[in-house]
Amino acid sequence: MGYISRIFARQILDSRGNPTVEVDIITDRGVIGRASVPSGASTGKYEAVEIRDKDKARYLGMGVTKAVFNINKTLNDELKGIYITDQITIDNAMISIDGTENKSRIGANAILAVSLAAAKAAAQTSGQPLHRYIGGVNANTLPIPMMNILNGGIHADNKIDIQEFMIMPVGADTFSDALRMGVEVFHTLKSVLKEKGYSTNVGDEGGFAPNVKSNDEAIELIIKAITKVGFKAGQDIYLALDAAASEFYNEKEKKYMMSKGTQKMDSAEMIKYWTKLVKKYPVVSIEDGLDQDDWEGWVELNKTLGGSVQLVGDDLFVTNTQRLAKGIVNGAANSILIKLNQIGTLSETINTVQLASKYGYSTIISHRSGETEDTTIAELAVALNAGLIKTGSASRSERIAKYNQLLRIEESLGNSAAYYGRQFKYSH
Repeated sequence: MGYISRIFARQILDSRGNPTVEVDIITDRGVIGRASVPSGASTGKYEAVEIRDKDKARYLGMGVTKAVFNINKTLNDELKGIYITDQITIDNAMISIDGTENKSRIGANAILAVSLAAAKAAAQTSGQPLHRYIGGVNANTLPIPMMNILNGGIHADNKIDIQEFMIMPVGADTFSDALRMGVEVFHTLKSVLKEKGYSTNVGDEGGFAPNVKSNDEAIELIIKAITKVGFKAGQDIYLALDAAASEFYNEKEKKYMMSKGTQKMDSAEMIKYWTKLVKKYPVVSIEDGLDQDDWEGWVELNKTLGGSVQLVGDDLFVTNTQRLAKGIVNGAANSILIKLNQIGTLSETINTVQLASKYGYSTIISHRSGETEDTTIAELAVALNAGLIKTGSASRSERIAKYNQLLRIEESLGNSAAYYGRQFKYSH
């Protein structure tokens, strides 16, 4: 099947103009697998570590030449000769070479780029698309897009606490229909914001970042856009939120600083806040509604809302099987966000998805705020039949690239393509 002949890395730029790692793996048969890795802005403290140069004289310290060197020297030397289809062997070898708990020696950005490039080269060698190579004959589910159309929190310079306001077109029959519905609402939201005199500039993930006055106003503007297009909020399209609560949690005071610090809440008050919001609006998914270390709060939140709302652990679980296992045992959350660069290898990512599925947790394959044109997450969403994807708004080409790849996959699957929007567990 071919083996690794050479691994070559380079420094490229991500969607925010920051350096990131891109890797080419060349096999003895001349097949080339290329992958690039994303980077997050709102990052959990338990994520695998990306290596940055920290040389302020170059790219303001954000360079990745150390990670590139680790690939071109260490990983290239150690992985040569391994069969390209031996994904687990390749990934385990890198984990062993790194030898740290959080991939901080070689760098999760270096390791992930090699892991994904290997999978792409293997898929080409076997003559299969990536989703089929990873997922086998049952890889046929197109995901519900959780489209981020309005931003607050760390992603925007406004008064909104919640980081992402997303729409979920569950009332569509196909992925392409769902995408169309999302796009129509996105463009209509632009006109709704303009009418109100708000800015229509977009943030890192392509969502609008207007200076609206509150979380409630943001939701109401989105519902207005949904209605204006001719859809029904709470029937055709539901809302999903990413609170990114760890970003506004004050560890010293053990309080959540809402309304940009003017309102302090403890865990119990935050749970009441989410409960009230869910009763008031058609919200079916809340991501990181509490801090990454507030395990007791998460258990209580799940008891209160877990039967009716998807409660997604991002910073809480960081795509890590050990943290997810703790959540399963304790009854914290009922869903996990999957970000490849939080854990650092493809095989570990797949292990996490399999563990989540085994215990009834939904899985959402996700982008990061600093993205590239690499479309691996679109392939992975279908490969693992995840059923849900977060890849940003209907603007910015690094986000659109993933949507376009899903359209191509849907086309290639033909009649076997499935879209389970109407069967989404938490829609009514």
